[in-house]
Amino acid sequence: MAASKGMPAFSAYAASAARRCVPSRGLVCGVEATAASRVNVVAPGTIITPGYKAAGLSDDHQIQGFKAQASAVAALGRTGTEDEVATAVSFLASDDASYITGIELFVDGGTAQI
Repeated sequence: MAASKGMPAFSAYAASAARRCVPSRGLVCGVEATAASRVNVVAPGTIITPGYKAAGLSDDHQIQGFKAQASAVAALGRTGTEDEVATAVSFLASDDASYITGIELFVDGGTAQI
């Protein structure tokens, strides 16, 4: 999500995400076309993890402020959880998704869509 939507104080992270995500999307299409296999991309939204402290948000007050800001722009009005992303990945890897390929699934509470 950070690769396609600008967020204050996260421009370096967004640029890094774009560098990784955009080529990944192209790679998915190329691999899918040449290997005839199921290949998908999961694009998570804001998921508050311990990595936020490592990224420069040094205290819980800053993290809660960022969480409130991210929640305000999400269609569902909240940030996501690690389990919600894992569930989407598990679904795409399962036989229940056997006819799904070449998609980019945004697991972001609607943030990239609004």
